[in-house]
Formats: sequence, structure tokens, C-alpha cells
Amino acid sequence: MSAKIIDGKLAAANLRAELKANIAELKAQTGQVPGLAVILVGDDPASQSYVTAKEKACAEIGILSVDNRLPATTSQDQLLDLIHRLNDRPDVHGILAQLPLPRHLDESLICRTISPEKDVDCFHPVNVGKLMLGEAGFLPCTPHGIVKLLEINGVQTDGAHVVVVGRSNIVGKPIANMLLQKCPNGNATVTLCHTHTRNLAEFTRQADILIAAAGRPHTISADMVKAGAVVIDVGVNRVPTPELPRGYRLVGDVDFEAVKEKAALITPVPGGVGPMTIIMLLYNTVYSARRHILGA
Repeated sequence: MSAKIIDGKLAAANLRAELKANIAELKAQTGQVPGLAVILVGDDPASQSYVTAKEKACAEIGILSVDNRLPATTSQDQLLDLIHRLNDRPDVHGILAQLPLPRHLDESLICRTISPEKDVDCFHPVNVGKLMLGEAGFLPCTPHGIVKLLEINGVQTDGAHVVVVGRSNIVGKPIANMLLQKCPNGNATVTLCHTHTRNLAEFTRQADILIAAAGRPHTISADMVKAGAVVIDVGVNRVPTPELPRGYRLVGDVDFEAVKEKAALITPVPGGVGPMTIIMLLYNTVYSARRHILGA
């Protein structure tokens, strides 16, 4: 029997409706709305597309979108000056600098300059530290989206063995940390695998919940998955496909067609984790606004 497909589009749509209602309530109560400032430096097509999608999502639910599109020649001092000004703006509750930045800019410094109180991407060391300690604060968007999908689909993490493939600072490390926390939607036993893990399949076959975030197409084959496992595919990889009009197709890190015949639940690519990333960014922005405006 084929796995149940976890519908990230539907989950994101439902959460978007909840956020829209929360924003309307906040506006009626205070006359203020959440504000999100997005900084895009350069003309990378993928980054432009992603930023445009974020801005559209903001408009749909009533978040003020403060658009900052800068040329690739922008100096580090100019970018830092912009961030300081956005840090001081009371109508901006969230700031994100779209990565990757041009090579002459110090990404680490840029992320550290954004106020931790407005760091809705959860890249600032203060917020990373809070996550590690299990303290209240922003949660990174893609890992938070994964946790939400597990919750919505009734997947119990308490006592489960979770295997994460990939150790990036954006997905692998934070999702491993979130799922081992002593909290609801946590309490898992987590194994974190990476490119230097020997005999990877020996670990993945033990997983009750397998999270693939390696950034490489079809890293996970059917023989690497335990029957009845929950499989979360974070990968978004472009595979050249000349016969398609755009010249490529998107695939995940999991061999979807084969693994879906073995897993109990699985996310597709596209339409699984991806839609949740933007919605959790909006979630963080609303959370930040309520904290700034209401002290909640």
C-alpha cells in the first residue's frame, strides 16, 4: 500500500488563514500590523523568485512588506547602515537578509547585525543559543515547518527514533535539536548523519521518522527506509530535463516513487516542506509583532 502523502500546500493554506485572522484582530485592537523587511542584494533569479513569493504572501494576509532590493555592488557599510535603520523602525518587526549574499559581503556579520528581536530567520547567535537551550523565541522556518507537518498529521515524536541526514545550520542541526527537546513535539531520540557517516543505510533503516536534508537528489533509496516509516524530504534539487519547457524538474533527496511504496507517510517535492517555510516566516513575524506591540 502506498504511503499517505503529507500535503504541505494544504497545511500552509490553513495556517495562512489562521495568521490572517490573528493579524486582523491585532489591527482592530491596536491599529497596527506586523511589518517584515526583506533585503535582497543582487539579481540571483532563485533569490528574486523567493523574495517575490514572500512579499506576495505578506500582502495576502495583511503584513506590511518593506522591500529593499539593492544592487550587487552594494558595499558592506551600506548594507549594515540599512540594517541599523531597520532595527530602529518601530513598524518593522522582522528583518531578513536573503541568502546567499554577494561574495564581498560577510554573511555572518550581516546576520549578527540584525537585531535578535527581529531575527525572524533565527540565524542570530542569540536565537540559535535560545533554541539550543530550549528557551522561548524564534524557531528557524524550515525546521519549524517540519515539526508543524508532523503535528498536523498526528505523527508522535515522543520516544520515536528520528534520523536526520544532513548537518546544515539551516535545517539539519536545528531540526535535530528541536526534536530532542523535552517538550511537546519533541522527546525524540535523534541520530544526525552527514557526508562522513559510514554505512548510512544502517542508520536510516532504524528511523521511525527519517528527515532527508542532504541537498543531493535521490540520496535516500527504498532499501534505506524501514517499512512504515515517516519520511520528510527537505531537498529541492534541479535535475536537467531538456524536454520540459523550463529545462529542468524539481526532485527531492528521496526517491519518491520507490519510497512511497514502503513508507507510511511521505512529503512530496514540490508541495511538501517547501510551502511551510514561507508560512513559518510569516508566523515568526506575527509572533514578533505581538511581542513588540502587546508585550505578549
